[in-house]
Order: sequence, then C-alpha cells, then structure tokens
Amino acid sequence: MEQTEFIAAAFREDIQTGDHSTLATIPADANGKAILKVKERGIVAGVQLAQDIFHYLQPDAQFTLYKNDGDTIEPGDIVFEVAAKVHTILQAERLALNCMQRMSGIATLTNVYVNKIKGYNSKILDTRKTTPLFRAYEKLAVKIGGGHNYRMGLYDMIMLKDNHIDFCGGIEKAIQKTNKYLADKNLNLEIVIETRSIDDVKEVLRVGGVTRIMLDNFKPEQITEALALINGEFETEASGGITLDNIEAYAKTGVDYMSVGAIINHAVSLDLSLKAHIS
Repeated sequence: MEQTEFIAAAFREDIQTGDHSTLATIPADANGKAILKVKERGIVAGVQLAQDIFHYLQPDAQFTLYKNDGDTIEPGDIVFEVAAKVHTILQAERLALNCMQRMSGIATLTNVYVNKIKGYNSKILDTRKTTPLFRAYEKLAVKIGGGHNYRMGLYDMIMLKDNHIDFCGGIEKAIQKTNKYLADKNLNLEIVIETRSIDDVKEVLRVGGVTRIMLDNFKPEQITEALALINGEFETEASGGITLDNIEAYAKTGVDYMSVGAIINHAVSLDLSLKAHIS
C-alpha cells in the first residue's frame, strides 16, 4: 500500500462523517501549535511519517524538528513542534501518535537486540510477523533501530519452509521445482530453504541450488556443527527460539543472519503525547 493511500484510509476509518468534537468546539479558521513530548526513554521512529500525516491534511503545516528518526530520546524531550490549523492538529494527533508510538517501540526493542551482539558479525533480521497494511513502517522501524529487513512479502524472495517441503515431497524436489519455476518465469529471486536437522543440511549441500540455508530451531552447538559442514558455501541463518537471553550464544557461532520475530511482535509502544502549546 502506498503511503498516501495508507494515510487516506486511516483518516477515513477515524473521521468518517466528521470529527464532531472538534467541529463543535473549534472555529474552522483557528490556528495553533502543539508539541510532541516524550514520556519514556527509547529510540524515536516515525518522525517523517508524522509530518506526512499532518501535511496530508494541511500541506503548509509547519514543523520545527528537535529530534530525528533514530535519535535516543528521554522523558521530557520534545521531538517536534507543529504549527497548523487547530482542526488539523486535533484530527492528525491520534494517527500520528499511534504510528510513532508503534514504530518507536519496535526501533527501541530492535536496538536492544542489536546492542546485545555488538562486536559479532551476525546480523539481526525481521520477519513477516507484522501488522497487516502497516508492514512497511514496522520494517522501517527495524532499520531505524539498527536491524535488517528480510523479505517484504511473498513476492520478493523464495522461502521454502517445512510446509512447502513436506507438501512438495522433500527437499530435493522442492529445490528442483523452484529453480525450474524461476527459469520458466525468468525471475531472479534468492532461494532460502529451511532445514530441521543436520541430515537436512547434508541433503541441501548435496542438491545445491539455493542461496541461504535456514537452520530452524537448532541449538547453538548444532549451528556450529552445521556451519562446519556448510563451510561458507551458502549463506546461513538461525531461526526459531532466539531471545535476548540466548542471542549472544547464537551470534558466537558465526552464523550470518538471525531472524527474530520478537523485535516486531513483542515490541511495546513507546509512550509519547501531543500537547497544545499555548504561549
């Protein structure tokens, strides 16, 4: 979904027949200012999206930025001041806050994971465990927090997971059919294949034809064993059961990537507020 389409749909959902609270109390030509205040420490994300939300309603709304996406914020900090029609401020307030709070929570949690494995070569990836229609912003928040994006959807990478393999009839068939499909469709997509055991890894090594081997629910010592077999021939990824408590043990193995759904689906929204600025 394009950003303008997303913002328009969000406003339609929220305003519908009219923002009657504002229409009842505020003259249409009244102007005002508001500040976005921080109530919780973290990493701010969604500043640009918030501006775009206000500008969708009022292109000449004016912003003074004090913080940018990726900055560390503390309680009491002001992220921005906006000057606009009061109707604009009151109608855009909740949409902008909802987006920024969600994105900042994801960026903050991602940054905690990233800092946990500083000094290691492994990269933290997000997953498709995202909020429908808000995926692009959640994945942007991961990047702002220092993580890396996996595929955006089903269309931009081949991922042969356990169900694909089982329904297809095994690893070899799944790889062969996938490569034939890509050749027939003239598509240039990376192929990631899930393995559930060392024997699966050995079979993938025998067949070849993939970009990355996903080691699903492997313990760190099993990752080390698998990496010795793979010997740099393919990219490697650890997936499943990776938490803040054990992520360093996985990073120590030297695995290339670690996919962590929790950086999005366990993130808690950061506490922010938009307050009228009366001078």
